[in-house]
Amino acid sequence: MRKTSAALASLSLAVVALTGCTAAPTFDGEACDRAASTSGIDDAVTVDGDFGVAPDVELFSPLHVEKTSYTDVITGEGTPLTSPSQLTVLDIALFDGSTGEQVVQTEFDGDMTRLSNIASWTQQIPGIGEVLECATPGTRMVAAIAPADFGEAALSNFQLDEDTTVVAVIDVLDTKLARATGPKQFNNARNLPTVVRAADGRPGIIVPDGAAPSEQVEQVLIKGEGEKLEQDTVAWVNYTAVGWDSKTVSGTSWDTNPVSDLAQTAPAVAEAMVGETVGSQLLVVVPAAEGGEAMAYVVDILGTSPAPGQ
Repeated sequence: MRKTSAALASLSLAVVALTGCTAAPTFDGEACDRAASTSGIDDAVTVDGDFGVAPDVELFSPLHVEKTSYTDVITGEGTPLTSPSQLTVLDIALFDGSTGEQVVQTEFDGDMTRLSNIASWTQQIPGIGEVLECATPGTRMVAAIAPADFGEAALSNFQLDEDTTVVAVIDVLDTKLARATGPKQFNNARNLPTVVRAADGRPGIIVPDGAAPSEQVEQVLIKGEGEKLEQDTVAWVNYTAVGWDSKTVSGTSWDTNPVSDLAQTAPAVAEAMVGETVGSQLLVVVPAAEGGEAMAYVVDILGTSPAPGQ
């Protein structure tokens, strides 16, 4: 079994690299169809063991493919992966298709705080987005990743020959929402910002002329059907903040990745989220503080995760 320190470091980075800009395939989440493309991989690879536990894998090697293919060994249910930045918890084991030997694997320890996304994995293994698209929690898949899709840098990092097909067994332990989802709510929007939404759910905030409210205003725009947030819940959100007077975006997570630190960066907004449900979208107008302007926030509550150490 080959487990180089560089390879292990690479997989660890993929799990924690949730800052900065991301680049990954564009998905059509409205037409999500998880149709396997096996190219015979289901006959060439045998996977045994329980979901969430390191798999026992037997390859009929040497295995080589020119086109990446995959099949679902176990099919789960729930929120599918439809966006490169959508948060997920994965366990992955990689095998050398030429020899059948394991190259490296993640922990397979059930730790639900090890959040990543397709974009962070794609930075390490370019072709993995195709394999993960539309996958649901509880799914175990086996994929044969063609050398061109695995990437020259990744092959070198894992000390594999340039023509090596890499076999991946991937367990999708959890997924968060890509956007707020649920019934839209009626609100009196008089003298308050108007919120419009792009096809991917990204909000645009149109601030009206006139003075900002002198007291904080909170409205539920979309009512999600997920769990209710408690005071100490670790909640993952996408947000956009627009200055009332400047009418410009002062901050957004939609250009990078969802965040869980609003309690530090926008405590009034984090407090407004308490008691609301996962899947909801909130409008929060925070009055001007000394030396600043009033801010209009739109927040999509995407999911929760255990606090570190739990």
